[in-house]
Amino acid sequence: MQYSTKENIRPIIAISLLTAACLVGDSMLYIVLPTHWQEAGLSSLWEVGILLSANRLVRLPLNPVVGWLYNNISTRTGVLLAAVLAVLTTLSYGLLHNFWLLLLARCVWGLAWTFLRLGAYFTILKYSDDSNRGHFMGTYNGLFRLGSLIGMLGGGLLADAYGLTVTAAVFAAITFICTPLIFIFVPEHTISCQTPTDSNWQQHILHNSSVQWALLTGLIIAMVYQGMFNSTLSYLIKSHQSNSITIGTSLIGAASLGGMLQAIRWSWEPWIAPWFGRLSDRTSRRAVLCATLLSAVILFVIIPWSMPLPLWLLLILILQLTATGSTTVADSIASDAAMISSKTITMTAYSFAIDLGAALGPIIAYSLGHFWGPYVAFRGAAVVLLFLLIHWYRSPLPQLDR
Repeated sequence: MQYSTKENIRPIIAISLLTAACLVGDSMLYIVLPTHWQEAGLSSLWEVGILLSANRLVRLPLNPVVGWLYNNISTRTGVLLAAVLAVLTTLSYGLLHNFWLLLLARCVWGLAWTFLRLGAYFTILKYSDDSNRGHFMGTYNGLFRLGSLIGMLGGGLLADAYGLTVTAAVFAAITFICTPLIFIFVPEHTISCQTPTDSNWQQHILHNSSVQWALLTGLIIAMVYQGMFNSTLSYLIKSHQSNSITIGTSLIGAASLGGMLQAIRWSWEPWIAPWFGRLSDRTSRRAVLCATLLSAVILFVIIPWSMPLPLWLLLILILQLTATGSTTVADSIASDAAMISSKTITMTAYSFAIDLGAALGPIIAYSLGHFWGPYVAFRGAAVVLLFLLIHWYRSPLPQLDR
């Protein structure tokens, strides 16, 4: 069946923007909590790492549960539930000053995000075909990251000026205002989901090295960039310079500057990520991946060095560019592996690997930082990315050389 791209992309755009509205509170926390953790009632930095990882850890067992629930409820119901939970959890970040209550809130947000992501995926599958599925998926990925852009940039500025409580209230209000739009723009349909059997998992993953390396690559890149780097950026700025940085005649807080740097990345993602994807299509996934990994290894090694602030910030931006390239190519590698294996099983396992890596990142980064300093995590990131680089340089998968 052929679909009209102009008509059927509208639900994708709607659910993408609603996801962005729900994401602002979570994205804000990654910039604000590392520098305002005492205001949140926390007693040490390792608690920051736990809180920033909890929502990802809880998603690991929730994916099949939420998939099963979508057999019995409509996409509209699932997204509405996610939006309500997003409002409550975002508001709680400024009202709850207790580690265990905040931990519970982060787990609830993990449930909300699972409903949002799977609801979006199922909507894309329903309204797309082979001629436009990539376009629809790219539209979703590009638009929902506007929530990260607003949350990280606006969150850092608001928190440095007015504190965590006011910031959380503002972002909870943004999500609340957008919630009624779900009844207008999100379609009310159900989608049947199939759960792979254990024997299928063994056949397509345990006995398939192509899939195994695709999963490991996605896990490590998510751990390094989504987990370690994103969650520690404002803390590293504060450690490298001070709590406030003077740029020209302006005094900028570490959280604000961290939010600006992250916002720059989310602003270029809709254009740069497709470019990396097309480049890997036209040349070689192996070549593009090795180039971005090599650049990242070098940057993770030299960024801890003492240097002028403008040069240091430039290197941070270039490192974020390698994050865009590495993530894009890793997703493409997983798609290649899925084409020679089971699409459903491979992409489900890849999503699990991404969540696992992103969850481990903050825990590892803040645990290492607590005992050995803030830059030990960067050196560790260089080591694991070098491991990936050596593998892909010496033992590329056949389907990557094209």
